[in-house]
Amino acid sequence: MKFFDPHIHMSSRTTDDYQAMAAAGIRAVIEPAFWFGQPRTNIGSFIDYYASLIGWERFRASQFGIAHYCAMGLNSKEANNEGLAREVLEILPQFILKEGVVAIGEIGYDEMTPAEEFAYQAQLKMAVDYDMLVMVHSPHRDKKRGVLRSMDVAREMGVPMHKLIIDHNNEETVRDVLDYGAWAAFTIYPNTKMGSARMVEIVREYGPERIIVDSSADWGVSDPLSVPKTAQLMLERGIDPAAVELTTWSNAIAAYAQSGQIDVDALMQTPVIDQRQSYSDNSVLRGQKPRVDEPVPN
Repeated sequence: MKFFDPHIHMSSRTTDDYQAMAAAGIRAVIEPAFWFGQPRTNIGSFIDYYASLIGWERFRASQFGIAHYCAMGLNSKEANNEGLAREVLEILPQFILKEGVVAIGEIGYDEMTPAEEFAYQAQLKMAVDYDMLVMVHSPHRDKKRGVLRSMDVAREMGVPMHKLIIDHNNEETVRDVLDYGAWAAFTIYPNTKMGSARMVEIVREYGPERIIVDSSADWGVSDPLSVPKTAQLMLERGIDPAAVELTTWSNAIAAYAQSGQIDVDALMQTPVIDQRQSYSDNSVLRGQKPRVDEPVPN
């Protein structure tokens, strides 16, 4: 099986993770803009980070046969530094239309403050102006109210529901998201968000339509193999293989291919890797022997 992890923070992962992900069948990822774990202090740090998502990180993934896409945005936690947030909102249009950017995200609410509201609405307006998808971070506390607020505001701002992906869902929110017509993504993240066994039961109850499984693996205790592991558990517990394929591969493609940035035919091909390549004179190998694949016959 092929897998698509449409929410993972690979900048905080190692090349060992890329190797393990490729071996497990992960063919594509989306990396939404995220925070460092400590506050950024100037606009230059955002500029360099955004550039890395469409530059070095995309190259690094390709060296292991994984297609890397990203989402650009000011996340809700950093929106609360209001002065810096306004600077970020000014430079975002320089990045959101770059090759490989499939959405504005992850954006939304953390503590549901006025500053978060301002940044969320400003970025929703960008999405409408540039006809882009939106990846929404739903808050960890008061999640149901946050999810409903996220969808209501997006709809009021003119974002079509089929271009809205609500992430970090749980049993409390899934019905609302599906009823609104948005995509319902679930983060398989140890102990704090959604476990694989719970995910099996959600697919069993609601079916696979517009449901997406991701890992949100980052610098915390997390697992970049959550998607294939959840797929395996679904199969072991009797979920129809077609439903497994939809929730761990096809639905992510259907949602994010609306961006026009995903070459679906290319994703279906066996990747040809040439690790002799470099990016800004840098290689993932650091002097080690490169892998060079033979071209795949037509």
